[in-house]
Amino acid sequence: MASEQTDVQPSEQRDVELETGSGRTEIPKTDAFKRYIASGWADRPEHLPPVAPLAAAAAARRARLSERWAGKRLVIEAGAPKVRSNDTDYPYRAHSAFSWLTGWGDETVAGSVLVFEPTDDGHDVALHFQPAAGRDTDEFYANAAIGEFWVGRRPSVAEVGASLGLEAKDVADLERRDGDLTLEDEALSRDLSELRLVKDDAEIAEMRAAIAATKQGFDDVIAALPRITAHDRGERLIEGVFFTRARAEGSDLGYGTIAASGPHACILHWTRNDGPVVPGDLVLIDAGVELPSLYTADITRTLPVSGTFSPVQRRIYEAVMEAADAAFAIVEPGIRFRDIHAAAMEVIARKVSEWGLPMLPAEDLEGVERADRRYMVHGTSHHLGLDVHDCAEARRELYMDGVLEAGMVFTIEPGLYFQPDDLTVPEEFRGIGVRIEDDVLVTADGVESLSAGIPRTPDDVEAWMASLRS
Repeated sequence: MASEQTDVQPSEQRDVELETGSGRTEIPKTDAFKRYIASGWADRPEHLPPVAPLAAAAAARRARLSERWAGKRLVIEAGAPKVRSNDTDYPYRAHSAFSWLTGWGDETVAGSVLVFEPTDDGHDVALHFQPAAGRDTDEFYANAAIGEFWVGRRPSVAEVGASLGLEAKDVADLERRDGDLTLEDEALSRDLSELRLVKDDAEIAEMRAAIAATKQGFDDVIAALPRITAHDRGERLIEGVFFTRARAEGSDLGYGTIAASGPHACILHWTRNDGPVVPGDLVLIDAGVELPSLYTADITRTLPVSGTFSPVQRRIYEAVMEAADAAFAIVEPGIRFRDIHAAAMEVIARKVSEWGLPMLPAEDLEGVERADRRYMVHGTSHHLGLDVHDCAEARRELYMDGVLEAGMVFTIEPGLYFQPDDLTVPEEFRGIGVRIEDDVLVTADGVESLSAGIPRTPDDVEAWMASLRS
């Protein structure tokens, strides 16, 4: 049956009082208005959603965390929105640990909290969140932060519980206690990072999908190069074209796109993206699509803007590819993570030496210092998943010094960067930056390149560009 029709008369509507809020907000407050706006709505039957795709995997993850923290009350917060400017927030994204434990991605209600309540045989787990406001309250029209008129309908307790396979509760019922362990606890944060080092099957499937969407984004950029090169801030057009694909196929970007043309490619984290894209130069694009599940790809391709590498560009590109191939070739369960970087740097060092670039004597170097790191100062690999630099709180002995296991996903991304004012390199090298980055999965007996479908050899890159620009 439909809700009752309003009994508020037009004259009462015209005489509504307004309660003035901070600065510019005026909120109606008369009883007549409240009766009027609360009535006249069609019934909204509740249809419980199917179980979310990652719910089962998340339940298994919660069991692993529970086993590690027996007897402790754990409070895992999704986090609050972050202010961008005055009363404008950044797009909301839940904390990665919260999403990993719930399977709730870009639809997470801000401020949600997952609570592990200790029991004799583990934990009872409940998800607390702010449910939909009823139309018998003024929140649904007057609260700009969570009101339905402002931000859309919120899910009910029953809907969230059914979707995630969790006991769901109103966040108003959440009880805070002395001794609660939160993500601010170093040991808990560390454990959550370390548990995420090995991906389960559901996570690997998400990574494959994120990489496939990222390939589409690169296709779009190549197809748009004619208008990109025609604009005096072509780098920004690259950013915009890729972002369109990220929003269409995923949820957002996994990180700020690097669209670095010409000498900007020598700036490792170039995100201003405000320069021209000039035929004859290389353009380094480091970008990744983040899916609604919040898993992201991280791919870099260095493309000849004109569609063809010059001899010098090809020479440097092939050196970087050789370093990447050498790193990829040693990956298998049982090796140490740091060995990947060492394999890539051996090639970089050899190339630098072959080109006659100056290198310090070994006796003048200490620790991680290497003369060739003047031309490649970053590491070769980082773990990848819900965060682009995933598992960052893991202990060094399990990360850099850790032994590879099947199910680990990480990048391989060597590069060479010859600064435009570096007098140690030939003039023809100056201003050229090349990075090739792929996402790989450790398998039971070796390694798989998850991004093998994105062209990477010089010949394949040229053919790829020609096919999309014809």
